[in-house]
Amino acid sequence: MLTLGFETSCDETACAVVRDGHRVLSNAIATQTELHEGYGGVVPEIAGRAHVERIIPVMRRSVSDAGVSLRDIDAVAVGHRPGLIGSLLVGVSASKAAALALGVPLVGVDHVQAHLVAGTLDTNEDPPMPALGLVVSGGHTAMYYIPSLIEARRLGSTRDDAVGEAYDKAATILGLQYPGGPRLDKLAQHPAADPYSIEFPVSRLEDGSLDFSFSGLKTAMLYAVKGVPVRKGRPGPPPPPPLTDVRVRDLAASFQRAACHAVMLKMGRALEALADGGIECRSILAGGGVTANSRLRKELTSLATERNLELCLPKMAYCLDNAAMIAALGGRRFMAGVHDDLTLRAHPSSDIPAYTVL
Repeated sequence: MLTLGFETSCDETACAVVRDGHRVLSNAIATQTELHEGYGGVVPEIAGRAHVERIIPVMRRSVSDAGVSLRDIDAVAVGHRPGLIGSLLVGVSASKAAALALGVPLVGVDHVQAHLVAGTLDTNEDPPMPALGLVVSGGHTAMYYIPSLIEARRLGSTRDDAVGEAYDKAATILGLQYPGGPRLDKLAQHPAADPYSIEFPVSRLEDGSLDFSFSGLKTAMLYAVKGVPVRKGRPGPPPPPPLTDVRVRDLAASFQRAACHAVMLKMGRALEALADGGIECRSILAGGGVTANSRLRKELTSLATERNLELCLPKMAYCLDNAAMIAALGGRRFMAGVHDDLTLRAHPSSDIPAYTVL
């Protein structure tokens, strides 16, 4: 069964063709980095206009790369939530037109949930269920209980900044160019970088909390670089050392250690909380742009090995926003008897329900 997927939730215009919910035949992406780098971040209006210009050429390229014709498509899937509403509207409109013209079903997909199946792309067997899911990106940081690959229940999410957003802001503070997260990771990997040179805070929140918080870590990076503001009538701390190349590397490595430790701390809590509730996870599914981070991939691998869990990490091509994960989840949902109609609406928020661990 062939599914044509559309993804336009932010600044990637993407289309893909996936067979039977896991075998990727094509994964065409038109990036917009050059349009936004001068602003230091994504400008929604620019992103939306670029999607309009690129969506049809990208769709044609994905079908051609797959070696099929549009007449071979059995279903059309689209990431219709969450995201930038102007960007989502382009993908939703294009997918409706395609489904109507081809006379095939339309399947709406939650973009965040699609990240959870990215690690199953191009694999021969599905991971054992149930699983603990992790989505870490520039807009999302959350954990999920996954009873099956087409179901997800939110265990906890960030109360302020997503970890990817914190990475990008920390990179800006260090003077790194956009996109900053991957550049910070590269500096942190330098053989001489000392991840213990600065003791950045690791948010734990209240006892047992499965939520995240990265605003304090971001502020700590600002103070480490700029110095702590002096309050009136109180002596201030000494100014920070000069921002040399060596110090930038050490700050990057120390920030990365704290950010990844915060994620892994909550992953351990979630596994224990689920086990206390009678749910023994058998796999870890991780997705989102920050799963391309070198340290996080290593620490997730170590956690899975220690807990005897199967780990599904996406290939680098499927870490960032892509349509292959949309087509994969959409195809699985369609094969399970789920589909939508042409009244499907774009929405800026995710609708994955919460799950309370007793």
